[in-house]
Formats: sequence, C-alpha cells, structure tokens
Amino acid sequence: MSDTPVKQQSTAAFYGQAVVSFAVAMAATAIGIYHLQADAWVRAFLAIAVLYLVTSAFTLAKIIRDRQEAGQIVSRVDQARLEKLLAEHDPFEKLG
Repeated sequence: MSDTPVKQQSTAAFYGQAVVSFAVAMAATAIGIYHLQADAWVRAFLAIAVLYLVTSAFTLAKIIRDRQEAGQIVSRVDQARLEKLLAEHDPFEKLG
C-alpha cells in the first residue's frame, strides 16, 4: 500500500496574519519613504527598490514551492513504479 501524503493547508488565521503583516510592512515602508528628508528622486529610487525587492521575494517563494512540489511528484512516481515491480515479482518463478 502506498502512503499518500496529506495535503497541508494553511489555516485562515495564518493566511490572515501573513496578509496583515505584509500590508503593515508595505505601509510602514511607504510612509517612511514619503517622510524621508531627501530629494524626490532619492525617495522614488527607494520606492522602486522596495517594489523590486517585493516582486523578487514573491518570485523566489514561488520557485521554491514549485521545486518542492515537483520533487514530491517525482517521488510519488518512483514509489508507484517500485510498488508495481514488487507486485509483479514472483519470488518462486525460478524454483519450479
């Protein structure tokens, strides 16, 4: 028998906490950049840098998740092949 892993799902509280945390961090950074005592071009540069950092972080998280899921699929296929070979194998075939 194969052990099918239980799909892990985040709770609503964890999802909500992540969304609120992200929103607070972005708002705090935006407010900090807005109130920074610097020229407008410096603030614009920092704002673009923050947006680039956020998009890069999302992309990295997605790539890591996709690689992990692909590894699980390959593992399940290998497990299915092994189970098929073991089911078809007759250990007494050569004795008779």
